[in-house]
Amino acid sequence: MTHRAPIRRFCLTTLFASLLLGGAVAQAKEWKTITIATEGSYEPWNLTLPGGRLGGFEPELMTNLCQRMQMQCKLVVQNWDGMIAGLNAGKYDVIMDAIVITPERKKVVSFTVPYAATPATFITLKESPLLPAEKNIVRLQNDEKTINAAIAPLKAALKGKTIGIASGTVYTPFIDKYFKDVADVREYTASADAILDLQAGRIDAVFDDVTFAQSMLARKENSNLTFSGPQLGGPIWGEGEAMGVRMADQDLKAKLDDAIRAALADGTVKGLSEKWFKTDVTP
Repeated sequence: MTHRAPIRRFCLTTLFASLLLGGAVAQAKEWKTITIATEGSYEPWNLTLPGGRLGGFEPELMTNLCQRMQMQCKLVVQNWDGMIAGLNAGKYDVIMDAIVITPERKKVVSFTVPYAATPATFITLKESPLLPAEKNIVRLQNDEKTINAAIAPLKAALKGKTIGIASGTVYTPFIDKYFKDVADVREYTASADAILDLQAGRIDAVFDDVTFAQSMLARKENSNLTFSGPQLGGPIWGEGEAMGVRMADQDLKAKLDDAIRAALADGTVKGLSEKWFKTDVTP
């Protein structure tokens, strides 16, 4: 990634890639068929069912949206850490994986209107909880003084501990910025891998989306896990979760926006939210 290619090779490669992408975009402009990438392992947002079929909140919502847009939709599995690059390389047309809108991501991806907004929390073992679980949501603004005051008890409880976090998420820079001075931070390719290491005693806590955490805690094998501390939400996490498309595909974004707004207005998103999350996460 860091090595420079010879100029001639770079130009030819870039031209060839541009021609391929240009042809793909031109061919897809009618948008009769779209391909959507999701992780397939971020429960309950998306999960892989027996037989390989994808299920969860987002695949069911996408099915509804595609019916509204009168499109044929194909869902494919893609690891989170390569998802945005794959979108811009033309591997698929839409990414949908509990992706929070952030200013940094807006530079490389065009986002739809949000269809969800959720808080995050710590998960620990019941036998060694860092703090009692709190159902209240502490809304964090992008203000250093407010953030430091709100998380002071968490920092004290996590001093000398090891925190697991999925890499490349909206939560990763938050943990790096506010907890690396008191705790070791270990990054994982997938959130589920962090849960496995928590169970194995390799780390002391996992920080992740509340809806994912609820899904993990509902599993029989995770009956020894618990929430720890308050739920952290608010503008610090951005505008909410949305789908991403390539910058050039504003016509597709407009179709998705209309379908999402209609699904929010008629209660479809709320119904799917309550089915999969047991709570209303509509923005």
